[in-house]
Amino acid sequence: MKEINGKMKLTEEEISGYIDEANDILKNAYVPYSKFPVAALLIDEQGRKFRGVNVENASYGLGICAERNVIPTAVTEGMKKIKLLVVTGGTPEPISPCGACRQVISEFSDKDTVIILTNKDKKYKNMVDK
Repeated sequence: MKEINGKMKLTEEEISGYIDEANDILKNAYVPYSKFPVAALLIDEQGRKFRGVNVENASYGLGICAERNVIPTAVTEGMKKIKLLVVTGGTPEPISPCGACRQVISEFSDKDTVIILTNKDKKYKNMVDK
């Protein structure tokens, strides 16, 4: 992973590896109601990795998305900024975060944050390129 002017520049091999890491934890999602697992891999400004999955609850509104699981975990450990966020799920196309997750992601992101949206088949969108 290289940085150019503060922005991560990832090779296809690095992107593939990060997607694999996120896909590997899909099995840990607690989704007895929707059967819709989502996982997130986050790298902070210090290069530390954090992982999160969605966790459902019988009271629908009390469930937590993977993104809103991993970000507070990273903040608890001192994260100030997201350098890379990979979000994956069992969708036919690259997954897209919900509105609440987008708001939380934006709170800890800046113009240099790399966001990769993907799926279990490794089809992805690099949102930096958008």
